[in-house]
Amino acid sequence: MRILAFDTSTEWLSVAAGDGATWHEHAERAGSANSERLLPVVAQTLAAAGWTLADVDGIAFGAGPGAFTGVRIACSVAQGLAFGAGLPVVAVPTLAALAQAAWRENGRARVFACLDARMHEVYVAAYERSGDAWTTSLEPAVLKPADVQLPDCGAWHGAGDGFGIYPQLVSLDGLADADAAAMPTARAVGELARIEFAAGRGVDAASALPLYVRHRVALTAAERASGARL
Repeated sequence: MRILAFDTSTEWLSVAAGDGATWHEHAERAGSANSERLLPVVAQTLAAAGWTLADVDGIAFGAGPGAFTGVRIACSVAQGLAFGAGLPVVAVPTLAALAQAAWRENGRARVFACLDARMHEVYVAAYERSGDAWTTSLEPAVLKPADVQLPDCGAWHGAGDGFGIYPQLVSLDGLADADAAAMPTARAVGELARIEFAAGRGVDAASALPLYVRHRVALTAAERASGARL
């Protein structure tokens, strides 16, 4: 199955096109330019794979949690491309993609994913891999760093920039180590989406929605003036 996948839930823009055996990937630190860069990078990545959108069988995107604007951009582009091409979509949780990337790159099978959520909070989730599948030990949540606790069932490997922004998290009970440079990737999104597509869980464009764990999406004037960001 040929999949186009992308993620803009962080400052990184990541796009991948692959069939499971071969992946063509592009990643760049686009920041606020994600909205301008996503479609050109999609076209570039499809061209590298030797495909057009008509050759794709399904679209996957990083659905969050993550930067509100970035998640909305990915969802909107996935919906637009899928609607125009009549393709099914899979929305992949960003923290699950982070765990998948940590497994593929470093062999981590018990991953505590932690991304900076701004506003002095982090997005967290915990995943365990058995065979070719992941189980969720801690559902995605947004927490103050002081409130973060690991599931009490053995050693975990940390992944995500939350460990860099809040280095005290590296000392959490039950954490064996942490890779603060780890990020969710479009290839990881695509790899997880392949499982969902194979199980017939792709949805139509209108049903592909972001995953929000924080329901507050605006700042007060005082918070903006102090430099706070969502």
